[in-house]
Amino acid sequence: MKDFHGKPGVAVVTGGTGGLGSAICRTLAERGSAVAFTYRSDHEAAKRLATELEATADPLDLTDAHQTKAYIERFGAIHALVHAAGPLVPQQHLSTVDPAGFGRHLTAEAAAFFNLVHPALPALRAGKGSIVAVTTAATKRYPVRDGLSAGPKGAVEATARALAAEEGRFGVRVNCVGPGMLTDGMAADLMANGDLDDRALEAARRAIPLRTFGNAQDIAEAVCFLASDRARFISGQKLDVDGGYGV
Repeated sequence: MKDFHGKPGVAVVTGGTGGLGSAICRTLAERGSAVAFTYRSDHEAAKRLATELEATADPLDLTDAHQTKAYIERFGAIHALVHAAGPLVPQQHLSTVDPAGFGRHLTAEAAAFFNLVHPALPALRAGKGSIVAVTTAATKRYPVRDGLSAGPKGAVEATARALAAEEGRFGVRVNCVGPGMLTDGMAADLMANGDLDDRALEAARRAIPLRTFGNAQDIAEAVCFLASDRARFISGQKLDVDGGYGV
């Protein structure tokens, strides 16, 4: 499958060293795309992945609009922009989250997404490219203690729909992918630090009609489909990859 073979420019992926981001980068590369990815601080993982994929890797603070603009403007052509970066979000009731903390997560999620997309629009318009934001299935069916993730990511989804409505006339498509419970990525980190214990995991499994958890490649498949021309008539949508959790 060579969905991106011959596509001018690159696919830019944020959060490339994360569990989901690295799977997305690999799948894009396997399907013929040149890849440029950003990361927060894991220099060794970035170096390994960049070497493996013959990709470019750069540390980037997406909350810094000027830094992000300078990064994006390095590329003459961008055929796909994939936002897979985001902070590790603790599982806690919203009543225990202070307003300043909620504001920080809004900045790290919603403002970061806009900082990335805004300077990329000229290149995306020129090539009739696509944008895919990785959000969460929790914006459709809310799991208790996940509001610090679902709220800010809901803002990303609303912004994505607005961009789809406004940028469609230039041929730019904008969609979201909502991961459900996975065995890797952020869910793995939450399991490791105890935020998701065995009782919580069993409850989550019972709530999923397929009675199993997904993995990073499930998300990569959805992202790469939406980024490709096979999804040429799909825009303003969110595809939840959640084993049926939202039904």
